[in-house]
Amino acid sequence: MKIAAGVGDNKNIVEASKKVDFEVILTESEDNLINMLLNKEVDAAVRGSLSSSKMLSILKEKYSSKMYRASFLEVDGHKFLFAPVGIDEGDNLEDKIKIIELGAEFLSELGIEAKIAVLSGGRPQDVGRSQKIDDSIAEGKHLTIVTKSKYSVRHYFILIENAIKDNVNFILAPDGISGNLIFRTLVFLGSGKSHGAVTLGINEIFIDTSRSQSTEGYIRALEFSNYLARLKSRNENATIKTNL
Repeated sequence: MKIAAGVGDNKNIVEASKKVDFEVILTESEDNLINMLLNKEVDAAVRGSLSSSKMLSILKEKYSSKMYRASFLEVDGHKFLFAPVGIDEGDNLEDKIKIIELGAEFLSELGIEAKIAVLSGGRPQDVGRSQKIDDSIAEGKHLTIVTKSKYSVRHYFILIENAIKDNVNFILAPDGISGNLIFRTLVFLGSGKSHGAVTLGINEIFIDTSRSQSTEGYIRALEFSNYLARLKSRNENATIKTNL
């Protein structure tokens, strides 16, 4: 497997590339990183500390549908998918439904049945405190109703700690801004570990990472991308043999 990784201002990705047992091709160019991925010169790409917006804009030129990022996090040994983490993602009900669909599909490809927690901006008894809180809770309730026939999903309101206690494997934040804040609090201030954010809605494996990540965090992202690339290769080979 060949993994491409971006080198920006944070050079921890360079140190991380030296500590994994597979080939990592480093580049300082967003265009080069994405072109290597789209031209299948590499099996996966990791953002490193290059510009996320520039690379996503290149990917959007190929894919007409929206793309979403979902972080693969670990808290006290419990691993789960967490989205949205892009500050411009998950702003409406349609986006959230799509994130649930794509995230559940991704977990299924890993052999995991999605157990989903929907978060919103207050407890049940907080209705009436402000219109913003009311709207958030109402949307959380509606999102749960329209998806529960297809997925195992529960509305946890603002109680993310209860979702973790219940060992859910997919947590949906109220929106991308709050999701990004939760991610930063868990990973940069708490005991959470990030394995990178998988980009949902594309065929290629593109793992987004924070520009503030540590060497250990970049190692986890590189290893996660390598794992996904190997899994994809095995699945594709199995499909070919089945068709033959």
